[in-house]
Amino acid sequence: MGLTSNVFLGLVIGLALVFFAATIWLWPRLARRSVRAVLGRVGLLLVTQVMVFSSVGLLANNSFLFYGSWADLLGQKQDLGVVTDHAAGTLAAKNIVRVGMQLPDVPGASRPAKSGRIDKVVISGRRSGIESSAYVYLPPEYFQPAFARRKFPAVVVLTGYPGIPENLLKGLGYPRTAHERVKAGRAQPMILVMLRPTLAPPRDTECVDIKGGPQTETFLAEDLPNVVSDGYRVGRLAHNWGIMGNSTGGYCALKIGLHHPDRFAASVGLSAYYKAAEDPTTGDLFQGDQQARNRADLMWTLDHLPKQPDSSFLVTTSRHGEGNYRSTQQFISKVKSPAQVSSIVLDSGGHNFNTWRREIPSALDWMSSRLSEN
Repeated sequence: MGLTSNVFLGLVIGLALVFFAATIWLWPRLARRSVRAVLGRVGLLLVTQVMVFSSVGLLANNSFLFYGSWADLLGQKQDLGVVTDHAAGTLAAKNIVRVGMQLPDVPGASRPAKSGRIDKVVISGRRSGIESSAYVYLPPEYFQPAFARRKFPAVVVLTGYPGIPENLLKGLGYPRTAHERVKAGRAQPMILVMLRPTLAPPRDTECVDIKGGPQTETFLAEDLPNVVSDGYRVGRLAHNWGIMGNSTGGYCALKIGLHHPDRFAASVGLSAYYKAAEDPTTGDLFQGDQQARNRADLMWTLDHLPKQPDSSFLVTTSRHGEGNYRSTQQFISKVKSPAQVSSIVLDSGGHNFNTWRREIPSALDWMSSRLSEN
């Protein structure tokens, strides 16, 4: 029974209610001062509390998807089985391998031409030497004869730290939202490449190239677009590509968009921060290299670029509930032409999935307006 299964959640809640009722019912019988009665009271209280706390923990995990499976919770290695397709026109075996497929959670999902498709893939970066799993959402139009020769714009979508890619499918519902925005005529069909920025778990690399360590920026900015363009009908020019994410993923999206305008025309930071974190989860990212540290500071970069890139940036924050309100306003003030900046500012909203779900539809519409297929 899966960790995020509703059946398992219902079972645990049901057991919590049963033990709570049993405690109330049996308490008078256990009111004596004998050792057996005392042990009975302690046992009932302990089991009831464990079940209540388990119920609360499971509810929180199902809402925010901190852990997607028992293996993820227990920190066990999860090896991916590799399937190689040999038919003509399939994915490039060396750089991108499809290891699973599923239909998106959209109304009337029956076949890809109606609902689109989500491929689970393993991407191998030649320059970075990094291998990462990802989910690729293909819109219904990708499978329709009328669009058979069309190349689609693509958006890299990043989780926060230490999120898992499943957060983007289940907790934040990117494929479903993208499908709805196209149906509503608010956005064009786009391919979404969804993964976590933590490419050397459990280390948080803050999407930088670490000397003698993981080359995360190279993977995201160079390897990933090249590999995906090899395997799917996606263009290779900057206006074919966007990048977005929440929290750490938002910082990464803005940083990579700022430093690689030749790869990405548009970047979205949902509840982003603007300077690389340096703490026990990151380790020594810069190894005393102040130039590298400055480069990872987006405010410093905007102040010191000879000319800002001809790129578009969207940042989001809340007047109440977010800790990045002032820094976001500062970032907005530093963006100068030819760069363009837009913002979503909520009256209130915390650093959580509920807030990001309120921002994602408009963010996808904005992204769609900045990208083109040709």
